[in-house]
Amino acid sequence: MARFTFTALDSKGKQVQGEIEAENQSAAIARIREKSLFPSKVEAVSGSGSAASAKKPKSGGMNMEIKLPKFLRGRVKTKDLTVFTRQMSTLVNAGLPLMRAIRVLQRQEKNAALKDALSQMADSIESGSTFAEALAAHPKIFDRLFVNMVKAGEVGGVLDVVLARLSEFQEKAEKIKGKVKSAMTYPLVVLVMAVGILMFLMTYIVPKFSEIFGDLMGGKGMPAITQFVMNVSEVLKTKFPFVLIGIAVLVGVLKLVAMTKKGRYGLDYFKLHAPVFGNLVTKNSISRFTRTLGTLMGAGVPVLQALNIVKETVGNEVISKAVTTIHDAVKEGENMAPPIASSKVFPPMVISMVEVGEETGALPDMLMKVADSYDEDVDNAVASMTSIIEPLLIIFLAVVVGSIVIALFMPLVSIMGSLAG
Repeated sequence: MARFTFTALDSKGKQVQGEIEAENQSAAIARIREKSLFPSKVEAVSGSGSAASAKKPKSGGMNMEIKLPKFLRGRVKTKDLTVFTRQMSTLVNAGLPLMRAIRVLQRQEKNAALKDALSQMADSIESGSTFAEALAAHPKIFDRLFVNMVKAGEVGGVLDVVLARLSEFQEKAEKIKGKVKSAMTYPLVVLVMAVGILMFLMTYIVPKFSEIFGDLMGGKGMPAITQFVMNVSEVLKTKFPFVLIGIAVLVGVLKLVAMTKKGRYGLDYFKLHAPVFGNLVTKNSISRFTRTLGTLMGAGVPVLQALNIVKETVGNEVISKAVTTIHDAVKEGENMAPPIASSKVFPPMVISMVEVGEETGALPDMLMKVADSYDEDVDNAVASMTSIIEPLLIIFLAVVVGSIVIALFMPLVSIMGSLAG
């Protein structure tokens, strides 16, 4: 018997380490899996029995050390992962064995980190690991949602269906993100141009007028609006580096606050209740919550485990806290609808749909319908917000530039009046 050290993930996704005795590495992996653990690294202890032969298995074993440079590890774009999931779903659905499908995708993969991960996953599966265990060894690429859905698909014998659902989930998430980005492109371009024009006026044009007025008015006081514009121009021209430092310090403070639990909660609460963007953020967060939970439950993941995963992937501390409350209530034997209602986070439609889903036994389908409805609302909200922001930015620019022009012409009118008199 040889001794092996292992690193594994438990059912809650926490990393555990330990030692185990077995005849060989495959037997060690099997014994670890019997304990409901998902091994990510199994190595023979040197000098223990057959350790010399087990330490370097023919297939590469469970040694999950990534050999890429450190700055490249785990860097896989969401788009690349979505394409991989869709291709994997298609190949498995077409009847290709899992190993062959992984090898096919590995050969054609262009992303270095994902290609390296696929190679290690193939070696791991050849050593006796399941597909889910091989995925769990790369948490920077495959999150808990991905791993647990694949695990449910393997246990239920519906891996092709689960991969198809995963790819649909990723594609819809990317679609919403892409729409938001494209909708905000034009307003951001207008805003950048507006800031550029204002900086040019305040740092180059206004100072020239300031010199002219100083010579022509002979020490007379200028109108209040003109003096204000001159003061702002002086600050921007002479103390602009300090302004940039101040902005950088403010951003740094916000990031430090966001690193604390209370700070994250406060910032996320503000996002949900912000005057213009709050409604959009709320709908997007609820859509993510319902779609993730519906996808997990539809794939056969137990509800408590699904809620734990959603809590970590929802991306908002306020909703995450509400999910924790829901999880604790369900753990005590309650239905999901009452704690959802008591959280004061979710709108009545979500509560009623969850109630109907629990009564009819079709909760995953109901959650997906809620997600589809909110995705459509997000689309409409983005379109409507864009149509409002564009004219508002133009009006803002016109008002600011107009105010600067008026401030510069008021002293000229005064000077011309004194000359005429």
